[in-house]
Amino acid sequence: MGIFDFLSGQFIDVIHWTDDTRDTMVWRFEREGHEIKYGAKLTVREGQSAVFVHEGQLADVFPPGLYMLETNNMPIMTSLQHWDHGFRSPFKSEVYFVSTARFTDLKWGTKNPIMLRDPEFGPLRLRAFGTYAIKVTDPGLFLTEIVGTDGEFTRDEISFQIRNIIVQEASRALASSGIPALDMAANTGEMGALVAQAISPKIAAYGLTIPELYIENISLPPAVEKALDARTSRGIAGNLDDHMKWKAAEAMTQGGGAGDAMGAGLGAGLGMAMGRAMGGAAGPWGAQPGAAGPWGGAQPSQGAQPAAAPPPPPPVEHVWHIAEAGQTHGPYSKARLGRMAQEGQLARETLVWTAGQDGWKAAGDVTELAQLFTVMPPPPPPPAG
Repeated sequence: MGIFDFLSGQFIDVIHWTDDTRDTMVWRFEREGHEIKYGAKLTVREGQSAVFVHEGQLADVFPPGLYMLETNNMPIMTSLQHWDHGFRSPFKSEVYFVSTARFTDLKWGTKNPIMLRDPEFGPLRLRAFGTYAIKVTDPGLFLTEIVGTDGEFTRDEISFQIRNIIVQEASRALASSGIPALDMAANTGEMGALVAQAISPKIAAYGLTIPELYIENISLPPAVEKALDARTSRGIAGNLDDHMKWKAAEAMTQGGGAGDAMGAGLGAGLGMAMGRAMGGAAGPWGAQPGAAGPWGGAQPSQGAQPAAAPPPPPPVEHVWHIAEAGQTHGPYSKARLGRMAQEGQLARETLVWTAGQDGWKAAGDVTELAQLFTVMPPPPPPPAG
């Protein structure tokens, strides 16, 4: 090998980067001590930027395109090297390729519950999680502030810091939103936009932007979810008496094995109840009063006495909860609410709720409580003598 072949092998004349990892944000071109040839070809593909660093100082940044490395398109490097326009010699410089493509499907979530005051449930703990995307907007700033001299920087190395910022702002947005917990699912889009807007200045200081941020779910504590399920079940069941009748009829229609026996037993019970309800319409022999019995004689009309119908179940007394100033208290009986109305502690506009009621209502709009505000004391007695 001749001396000229050896010298030509020490020079780099083609600089480019092909990324097939899908998670590399910065990659340093391997120079291996070789110098870059003056006039070398630099290829920067779409979704990339090339950053030249000379002796630790940020130099020129190249957007996508094909370049011949000369003094006319390397102004900062020319200034740092004090090159004149007649410079033609090879030079040393580190070249970093920065991916400016969008990195998507990154996860975030709250490690600890977020404490807030819910207008319906009072103090509450929530958890939230979702996804986001990041994109490098300023390759030079990103290289200076985050990457440093790392020869291969991946998205996992920055995602931890980004997640902490997102969780901090998401916690603040959820706690100060004032949106009831049951309505947050319908407002996740707006809340995600608020969180993205709040963290934009902090992310921009790293040369990054967050083009997408989604809140996928906001979850309640298991105990609260269980209570909500029970409340929903009561609402679906509706009138308890009608619900039990429907369950009994459903059991009668079930077929097979124990279902037949249960249906037969329930059918017999219902038949006996119907017989008692007929009030002695049939005698002990199954004949009508005054008709001929099995022996040919007339049966006395007083042969069977009607069974007394069972007394109706006592009415269920409701207990009531009160919501005031974003907090709930109770339960109170109707008698207690009557005393509160007389003492001025309960008004027609006060929001109340009881089991089976569809949401909070003003006390004056509830039929059972409206009479508490119409009962007036009798006029005082006339003065004596």
